[in-house]
Amino acid sequence: MTLRELELFYYLCENPHISQLAKKIDISQSAISLSIKSLEKKLTEPLFDRIGKKLILNERGRVFKNETYKHYLALKDTQEMFTKNKLSGILNIASSRTIGAFIMPQIIFDFLSENPEIKIEKKILNSSKVVKSILDGEVDIGFIETSLDNNNLHKEIIAHDNLIVVSGDKTLAHKEFYIDELFSKKWILREEGSGTRDIFFNNLGKLSKKIDIYMEFVEFVEIKALLTQNCEAITCISKYSVEKELQRGELFEVKIKNISFEREMFLLYHKNKYQTRLFKEYKEFVKRYFSKKPF
Repeated sequence: MTLRELELFYYLCENPHISQLAKKIDISQSAISLSIKSLEKKLTEPLFDRIGKKLILNERGRVFKNETYKHYLALKDTQEMFTKNKLSGILNIASSRTIGAFIMPQIIFDFLSENPEIKIEKKILNSSKVVKSILDGEVDIGFIETSLDNNNLHKEIIAHDNLIVVSGDKTLAHKEFYIDELFSKKWILREEGSGTRDIFFNNLGKLSKKIDIYMEFVEFVEIKALLTQNCEAITCISKYSVEKELQRGELFEVKIKNISFEREMFLLYHKNKYQTRLFKEYKEFVKRYFSKKPF
């Protein structure tokens, strides 16, 4: 049965004169009759007694009305929610840690301010886990900072980011170093699978085998806390994630000769993902946000 058939059924419950109802809702009498007959056929029994020119609700019709009307109203509300101009729905996203902790919260806040009917479920994972979540169908759209290729993913570059070497030792900020001159320091890095770590090692090339990792962490806040309290500690991290600490003079950028650690930020989703209006609107909102920001 269709919502239209149910709608005409409830109309007739209130006004049993087909001719009057047809004029009121601007539809032909035959269309109303055909719709009711179709509904009764699907239920395998009549809902009305035909008395003269009126359709009078019979005992089975009264039961059907009582049992279905509240569900009909709920379906109508849902239909209106999906067809009205405001966006609605729940969007699941996953971001790697730099984007997820320092960029995505503001994007989500701004998007929700413009679209209060929607809900966004947000996860922060390392890049490889973001990709896995998309492939497993657990999230709709992901954001990572390393180029992980998969034939089942659609991937777009949305921004560029610079990784920098950072220390709590102010004296290191006064000159440039070759990277291997710093290998005696206590290197604190992100865990395996993180985009930050992958870019750092990839750009070091063969030198990456010579670096001794002192400690590994998942969270930026732990790394930054150790750097501010231990001058011998050092890391490679997104400049955006330590912007405030650099401005306050709590951490210092260490200039590196002959090597840069620029990376790209990616938006990605499953190539077979059905793109709802909410999905499209959020994707374009994110791309506009990144296009205006000098990351």
